[in-house]
Amino acid sequence: MNIQNGILPATKSMKDFERLLESNSEYIILLEVRVSQVKSLVQYAKKYNKKVFLHADLIQGLKTDDFAIEFLCNEVKPYGIISTRANVINRAKKHKIIAIQRLFLLDSHALEQNMKIIQKTQPDYIEILPGLIPKLIKEIHNEVNIPVIAGGLIRSQEDVTNALEGGAFAVTTSRTELWNFS
Repeated sequence: MNIQNGILPATKSMKDFERLLESNSEYIILLEVRVSQVKSLVQYAKKYNKKVFLHADLIQGLKTDDFAIEFLCNEVKPYGIISTRANVINRAKKHKIIAIQRLFLLDSHALEQNMKIIQKTQPDYIEILPGLIPKLIKEIHNEVNIPVIAGGLIRSQEDVTNALEGGAFAVTTSRTELWNFS
């Protein structure tokens, strides 16, 4: 992936989606979209040469079982899928779609359990939340040798810089002021 300024812009609003269509960003992450809209939004974005990642867990009206992911992969055809669920990651990889495993780093036990899941699923990328812990970004990347994306609670340019300097491949954020598109 070729990421501009280290940022993967994430949107939950149509206004920001439209703004991203006109931006220089090659990628768009769709959050909290309705199942009835998802196919047309991805098709529309493709007309603007955008590569869309769908956060499968946040698609309203979609149960993230194997059949739903099969629908997303075969009918919607996003560039990538983001999920916390191992079955979603496995199904996306089976369909040769970029798979981003999202992890919540709550405590040491959660980190241990997540590392076991990562070893089994072998996603293309890992997104860790909160993305404000550079030491863990580097530790996770070193352990599994999978690029890490920092997300969650990224509120300032300093947060972006710290995550990238801490070893993150990129940063996801819905804060439009951090997208920095020309």
